[in-house]
Amino acid sequence: MTTASISRTALSVNLNKVALVRNTRHLGIPSVTRAASLCLQAGAHGITVHPRPDERHIRPHDVFDLAELLKAWPDREYNIEGNPFHNLMDVAREVKAKGLPLHQLTFVPDSEGQFTSDHGWTFPQDAERLQAVVAEARALGARVSLFMDAEPAQMAAAKAVGADRVELYTEPYAAAWHTPERAAQLERFRAAAQAALDAGLGVNAGHDLNRDNLTAFLRAVPGVSEVSIGHALIADALELGYAATIADYNRCIHEAFA
Repeated sequence: MTTASISRTALSVNLNKVALVRNTRHLGIPSVTRAASLCLQAGAHGITVHPRPDERHIRPHDVFDLAELLKAWPDREYNIEGNPFHNLMDVAREVKAKGLPLHQLTFVPDSEGQFTSDHGWTFPQDAERLQAVVAEARALGARVSLFMDAEPAQMAAAKAVGADRVELYTEPYAAAWHTPERAAQLERFRAAAQAALDAGLGVNAGHDLNRDNLTAFLRAVPGVSEVSIGHALIADALELGYAATIADYNRCIHEAFA
């Protein structure tokens, strides 16, 4: 069930936080590949990782171990995200050199050591340097998604550098969930998604989406092909277990299209 073959939004599980907990000791637990297996068995449509240069969570062996795992799940997708001007492209080249699956590269403009992703690419400032790495990523056979703020005027420029999709940075929407600004943020994201679709881009979304705010987001924002969810999903799994958590996120997605 790749994102190309399902009629609703795909759920990609970001496993960074599983690796973060594991890295606090030297015991190899919790297992990132075991977490991925349980999520895939429960109905997740893909796996996302963000191998940062400082290796604070996902490490190079995780990237390759997960790629090996995904070989047994040919109907699911593997998304690797990060800054293409740091270590991301080296990782992508090695994955492909090993003959392992890589469906999507999501380019994120993080600085080294940044606490978490908190902004998207800016055009025209980033256009020239992105063109070459977008072209290389596509030559490797990967779909390219650019992490973007919900600014409708920026979407055509993202398409112009060769991107296939944008991933809308959804933290501003999540932060407004319990405030009077919720409706305005939803409209902002609706307009950005529509602008992306009009430009010929696919639309992904991620950052602080959770079981409370996901359904409303997908009802309001058109054409979202994939949501990538990590922190909230892993926190839920600590209480509910992976199977129940994945089932509930898929329920949230299903209800948006019911």
